[in-house]
Amino acid sequence: MEVLPIASESLGVRSFCIQVTTKHTTIMIDPSVSLAPRRYGLPPHAIEIRRMNEIWDEILKRSRESDVIVITHYHFDHFSLDEPEQFRNKWLLIKHPREKINFSQMRRSALFLKKVEGIARRIEYCDSREFKVDGTTLKFSNPVSHGIDKRLGFVVEVAITDGEDKLLFTSDVEGPALEEQVEFILKENPEILFVDGPMTYMLGYKYPESALTQSIENLLRVIRSSQVRELILDHHLLRDLNYAEKIREVLDEGRKMGCKILSMAELLGRENELLEARRRELFQLYKHMEEKPRKSITSE
Repeated sequence: MEVLPIASESLGVRSFCIQVTTKHTTIMIDPSVSLAPRRYGLPPHAIEIRRMNEIWDEILKRSRESDVIVITHYHFDHFSLDEPEQFRNKWLLIKHPREKINFSQMRRSALFLKKVEGIARRIEYCDSREFKVDGTTLKFSNPVSHGIDKRLGFVVEVAITDGEDKLLFTSDVEGPALEEQVEFILKENPEILFVDGPMTYMLGYKYPESALTQSIENLLRVIRSSQVRELILDHHLLRDLNYAEKIREVLDEGRKMGCKILSMAELLGRENELLEARRRELFQLYKHMEEKPRKSITSE
């Protein structure tokens, strides 16, 4: 199994997109990208917009190469209405558009289905189901809460195995802070685990201290009681410049247990580029740059 990080906060954008290639098939998960419309009261800097444009081109290229595309929920940093052609002749495994879903995502999913009708080769709702592509299996969780507040809707987690390796992608659990979110991880027991992490940049505002405490406890449970050898933490967690200090206990336990804990950039052998978290600094250093977005920016 080969895993290629495509887009995330450590790579300079809002996204949580990977491509998984097995002996049997190529799978793309959540092929979209966006930016925070406002951070520190500031709009996206030109450097962020340029990065988004570059990564969007890469996502479209990688989508063309993929056989299966997974959409875990309908926030715009995880799916897009901009380029329906990216789904031509693809098998789409998508979060159910009418069940366990909030109103805004239900409306978006209906628009999405209209756009891809007649373009996608096959469309199936994946919640709580299992699919096979030759010797590769994709198993989806029951819908779980997007973070700790069900008003944000629900996501599906997905485990992919090719008979040799197993990867699990949590999507947006913002932790995992809830038992329903960590249950699927412990049951599937993957070697490679992608988690979006606690939303520490909103700590004390939209994300309570109790959620961070529970997320740390659950990540420690996973490290101690599963076979995870690589834990990739990115997306929500990497919107915080001081993320490492907030999860110090998890990083220490990973070293102790022989579990590598990395961002998606680090998995690629690159330095983290937390452009959103550095937006204020970007405006101070580079005041007169301009860049036109080639994709819509709204992320939620």
